[in-house]
Amino acid sequence: MSACVPAGATESAHTERAHPPHSPPHGRGPRFRVAGADLSAAVAVFLIALPLSLGIALATGAPLQAGLVAAAVGGLVAGRLGGSPLQVSGPAAGLTVVTADLIHQYGWRVTCAVTVLAGLVQLGLSCLRVARGALAVSPAIVHGMLAGIGVTIAVAQAHIVLGGEPQSSVPDNLQALPAQLARLDPAALAVSVLTLAALLLWPRLPGRAGRLLRRVPAALVAVAGATAVAAAAGLVLPVVDLPSWRSHALAGLPEGPVLGLAAAVLTTALVCSVQSLLGAVAVDKLASARPGAGHVVRSDLDRELLGQGAANVVSGALGGLPVAGVAVRSTANVHAGAVSRNSTMIHGVLVVAATLLLVPLLELIPLASLATLVMAVGLRMVSLHHIRTVTRHREVLVYAVTALGVICLGVLEGVVLGIAVAVGVALHRLTRTRITHEEEGGVHHVHVRGQLTFLAVPRLSRALHLVPQGADVVVALDGSFMDHAAYETLQDWQGTHTARGGTVEITGRRTGVRIAEPGDLASGHAPGGESESNGDCRCRPWTAWRNHQCDRPSPAPDAEPLREEASGSVATDPRTGPDPDAPARGRTPGGVQLVRGLSTFQRRTAPLVRGELARLAREGQRPSQLFLTCADSRVVTSMITSSGPGDLFVVRNVGNLVPPPGAESGDDSVAAAIEYAVDVLAVRSITVCGHSGCGAMQALLDSRPASPAATPLGRWLRHGGPSLERLRDTGAPAPRLAGRAPADDVEQLCLTNVVQQLEHLRAHESVARALEDGRLELHGVYFHVGEAQAYLLAEREEDRVFDRVRDVDLAV
Repeated sequence: MSACVPAGATESAHTERAHPPHSPPHGRGPRFRVAGADLSAAVAVFLIALPLSLGIALATGAPLQAGLVAAAVGGLVAGRLGGSPLQVSGPAAGLTVVTADLIHQYGWRVTCAVTVLAGLVQLGLSCLRVARGALAVSPAIVHGMLAGIGVTIAVAQAHIVLGGEPQSSVPDNLQALPAQLARLDPAALAVSVLTLAALLLWPRLPGRAGRLLRRVPAALVAVAGATAVAAAAGLVLPVVDLPSWRSHALAGLPEGPVLGLAAAVLTTALVCSVQSLLGAVAVDKLASARPGAGHVVRSDLDRELLGQGAANVVSGALGGLPVAGVAVRSTANVHAGAVSRNSTMIHGVLVVAATLLLVPLLELIPLASLATLVMAVGLRMVSLHHIRTVTRHREVLVYAVTALGVICLGVLEGVVLGIAVAVGVALHRLTRTRITHEEEGGVHHVHVRGQLTFLAVPRLSRALHLVPQGADVVVALDGSFMDHAAYETLQDWQGTHTARGGTVEITGRRTGVRIAEPGDLASGHAPGGESESNGDCRCRPWTAWRNHQCDRPSPAPDAEPLREEASGSVATDPRTGPDPDAPARGRTPGGVQLVRGLSTFQRRTAPLVRGELARLAREGQRPSQLFLTCADSRVVTSMITSSGPGDLFVVRNVGNLVPPPGAESGDDSVAAAIEYAVDVLAVRSITVCGHSGCGAMQALLDSRPASPAATPLGRWLRHGGPSLERLRDTGAPAPRLAGRAPADDVEQLCLTNVVQQLEHLRAHESVARALEDGRLELHGVYFHVGEAQAYLLAEREEDRVFDRVRDVDLAV
């Protein structure tokens, strides 16, 4: 079996390469370390796994011990060998119908044998490395599956919270809920309310004492507190009842029709595999969306299939239920803060220890308290963030069908329905692409409605060839997707048409912005840090800012924030909005905005730029230019220069000032940056960029002559004095802006300051030497914020003129 272990299974070897081992002292071996987050997560998952395992065993008609065996084996075997470190395996609700049917037809001992054979089939599939097919599943299907399971669990546990017994399906539970409300048990409801209050309030304990107490998991506090109160008050409630091991049956030889047994083995293997692989994909998404999450390594799906197969072989041989990845426990594990597979394995150890050593204590726990914990986790699986995401991508139908299918039919049936609907929606979108050509006022308009894929390339080519050579063309793309085949076709035609004297403008009809390749919109940089051959590689790091900061209105002061409730962990979701209790109600708090931005970067941008940044980390930085600009927050250097990682060596300060050599400023940071950029990094150009509405220039105009500088800002602005003197010198030529006079004194000083700082640059020894050798160029740029227009400084007849970048001849 070792020959079938996929790449990635040698996790310990990889760890040793990344962190070389050190020789331990004599007499002391390497110590096994467990993170506190893993320990608390293991306790939370254990508290969920114990009643769920017993309940699933009861629902299938199997011995109750079989659920505990499967939970322990899933934690220890699948947790150790699986490729998804944070996924928790055990008896799953999605396998209830399949297992119950097997027990009804063949009996329990044969069902155990079927489980062993199904595990062997999974090991064979792992050797064939076919698990990657799970990555083709739409995220809407994965989120819908999670939501459906969450609703199923929450509705079932609501009956136990009210003091009753759950039914076998969601429709039955909903139908019986009114009657259950009529005969609710006050004692069970009181214990449930107490548990929920502890889950919500424990993480919010204030002060230093609260920080210390919060280290104890809220789930443990809630269940232990409810148990203690129930015992002290003498409440009569249903409690945990662990069965005896004396009647436990092991696997027997399979008996029955060969074809029937073969079908049963394949069905069990496929259901376990599909649910586990989809669960692994879902766990990856949950872990990457976790606030403050760093780089999350994706699951090794082939190794995960190997771990699930080994767990089923062991579980079936020991008389346990079939094992699969369980969404409820995995979600609880992720949201409880687990960081490694240790949490899953410790949860398995706790299951074994509890069933052997803690029976008297466990039998005091009210089922209503555990049901409240499970119901909170189930409700958390219905994520409002996921619903908004699928709605924005017009996949809400896929999400809804998958969720309803899981709720009404089962996990496998719901996923199959979701895949069918997703395929239908994709085909419907592909077949509705419309391409038209028309001429208005001498301008040819090519309008593309729908998704532009390789299927529409022939029609696109025919429409483009209807445009005569040298004509002005506007190509309007009214769709949300363009694949690489269509992109190459459009770009090749654009290059040919412009080379023959024509003009091409490619726009998005709804947004009115230029359209880039789908990947360029997020990463915006060609591989290797070089621009595309057609010069159209545009970095767009501001896209996420525009979508999430400007287009989305600020939440109302009385809005209820989205909460994360999983195993007692309650926190404001930084992706959805600020805490309404924050003091600055009109704006997003800085901490929340920072966390939200970092989370968005990790989820969306980091996967696209990770390869390029890894190359830069290996090779070091090789920027082509030093870009010196103001610290104003409205000046985004990467935006106005269409640059990416590794292109610019940026220096920002108040007023984009360059202190001349020898200036008594007490601050050599700018001079040090210039020297480092020119002599060490060997930049080929230095650009000084001013901007409109500069507060530093306004302060210079408002300053009194020879006034003492009592503050650090005042002392720094002294370096702008030469610019002010140049402005007031009537004999010196005044800079002009694209042939017109500056709008006011502030704008004139901003332009003058760029010219003056370029002269300060020439006075630096390293710059003067590089200029003399022809290794360096100096440029002045003025960025008008309100117009979103960049102007480049050009020399014309000993005059200073800032020309529009789109009009200036860059070869000059």
